[in-house]
Amino acid sequence: MTSTACFIIVSRNDIPIYEAEVGSAAKRAEDAQLHQFILHAALDIVQDLAWTTSAMFLKAIDRFNDLVVSVYVTAGHILLHIELTFI
Repeated sequence: MTSTACFIIVSRNDIPIYEAEVGSAAKRAEDAQLHQFILHAALDIVQDLAWTTSAMFLKAIDRFNDLVVSVYVTAGHILLHIELTFI
């Protein structure tokens, strides 16, 4: 099973200031652009949830196919990961 995680630090003005992809999956330009699009689209959800909870970690706030967006609010870290299903 291959997996990848996209780690992006986003500034206060919704501008990505750092990006890294880690994992064993093959990296393609299309995947990198898709990850950026999904994470940027999730920023509105992050802004809404940040005011309604005191939690620093928001797990699975958004999904796209097999990709899941999780967020660390205080430092603006967003983690995109493939959901693991255990039988």
